[in-house]
Amino acid sequence: MTERQQGRRRHGAGVAAGVLCVCLVGSGCAESGAAAEDSRGSDAVKAVRDAADALVEARSSKARTSMEMATGGTRVTIRGEGVYDFRERVGRLKVLLPQDPAGATAQRPIQELLAPGALFMKNRGAGVPADKWVRVDTRSLSDGNLVTGGATDPFAAAEVLRGARTAKYVGEDDVAGTPVRHYRGTADLGVAARKASEGNKESLAAAAKGFATDQVPYDVYLDDAGRIRKVRHRFSFVNGQQGGAVAVASTTLLYDFGAPVDVRLPDADDIYAGKIAEE
Repeated sequence: MTERQQGRRRHGAGVAAGVLCVCLVGSGCAESGAAAEDSRGSDAVKAVRDAADALVEARSSKARTSMEMATGGTRVTIRGEGVYDFRERVGRLKVLLPQDPAGATAQRPIQELLAPGALFMKNRGAGVPADKWVRVDTRSLSDGNLVTGGATDPFAAAEVLRGARTAKYVGEDDVAGTPVRHYRGTADLGVAARKASEGNKESLAAAAKGFATDQVPYDVYLDDAGRIRKVRHRFSFVNGQQGGAVAVASTTLLYDFGAPVDVRLPDADDIYAGKIAEE
């Protein structure tokens, strides 16, 4: 591998780590009858906007996430996996950063706990004791934690769709063996913030102001119960530490609805109170 290629990979890994620390330093089938009806504009918009409510009705699910970032000709991907309770608005994810470009031992997974208005991270590194959690107030983040944690909160991802301005029925598809209806459109973060649950109102309002644009293109795949099986958002995130805008594509897969979720948030004594060093 040339020195130039190594430099590009190293820069990409830096972008990935930057997403996790940037805000911490400073703080084909024919259409069925139902599907054909969904293809009408107003019905499609309503189906997309109602998807978050369908998740609440489902109670919980397992989740897989991926976040792809492109900057300076380099593309990196951060992956996560865990469970989420849509009624209690809490979840747990294990987030994997890209492998060290120098080929060193892979970094330990970052453990994340998601709660209304808060993100807790363990194995954060950068001087944080191994037994301590870092707590971030997501309402203060310029992206509302749609990007910072390296994984979009599954319910926040769904509530972005409450701001759907447009929705086009693309057709029938399949996600992990489940028949789904595919919709594509644009959501307005400001509208989503006003319609969101109390736990996400402030975070989405912050994102509406902090992103390069409050208009978010999306693709969403809904099952027969109206539940999200897959949703992909495309954000334009202004990364002050790296300079310029970073194109971010966040994908969330939901499956095994009704799965048990046991999330215990850290006690005050388990939360790191020191300053986070920049990586």
